[in-house]
Amino acid sequence: MWEPDCGFAVKNSVREAWMELIKNISTAEQPYLFTRHVHFLNFSRFGGDQPVYINIIRDPINRFLSNYFFRRFGDWRGEQNHMIRTPNMRQEERYLDINVCILENYPECSNPRLFYIIPYFCGQHPKCREPGEWALERAKMNVNENFLLVGILEELEDVLLLLERFLPHYFKDHRKLGNLTVTVKKTVPSTESIQILYQRMRYEYEFYYYVKEQFHLLKRKFGLRSSNGNSSPRPEFAIPSPLETEEPVTEDEEQDDEKWLEDIYKR
Repeated sequence: MWEPDCGFAVKNSVREAWMELIKNISTAEQPYLFTRHVHFLNFSRFGGDQPVYINIIRDPINRFLSNYFFRRFGDWRGEQNHMIRTPNMRQEERYLDINVCILENYPECSNPRLFYIIPYFCGQHPKCREPGEWALERAKMNVNENFLLVGILEELEDVLLLLERFLPHYFKDHRKLGNLTVTVKKTVPSTESIQILYQRMRYEYEFYYYVKEQFHLLKRKFGLRSSNGNSSPRPEFAIPSPLETEEPVTEDEEQDDEKWLEDIYKR
């Protein structure tokens, strides 16, 4: 449990980090492209100019599998090189069979660790880290209102074509871009494991299919033919309905940032 003075210090450090990020991006010499893993931050609420947000997501299970094996074996740069960079990983963890991880409900293969994509779009509110309808709806709202484009990795060429049209100064020679980090030793889990992952990641998939649908609408608007890409098909088995959760708050009902930060660090 945080002591009051400690909580206040941590709360201030979070806000200071936000303000520093906003300042650095807002005052950078233009044109400026900032690429980092950052949960959505509304600059305008802190007196800054809202940047142009773009993002690309991929099939949630494919993303999970790539991350699982990359953590253990790296990419084309070599397994031995990757082991040197992850010296604290125990051998039993490195060589843990992915089916065992999923079927025996290891933390790495369960929620909240599997709830990964939505929080980046949901934002900074602590409820954005909790798998549920609230975070899902907030993420969808931010996609609609605050992102110029959210593309699908399985249709990367079309994403780059749209970015070239929307932001030609940054993407006018996009054909030089490519994937240089192919994960090695990646295996496909069993059908049973895949089904369990779908069930555990149902919110992630609802968000993924929503973004994919919006992306295809945008493609048609600009004359690009939609394709199914190489993403995983919808499962033939039923995905459980979302759990009953409280309704997402509206902008008018949203807690003040100061208030919910205080609540976090009182715990």
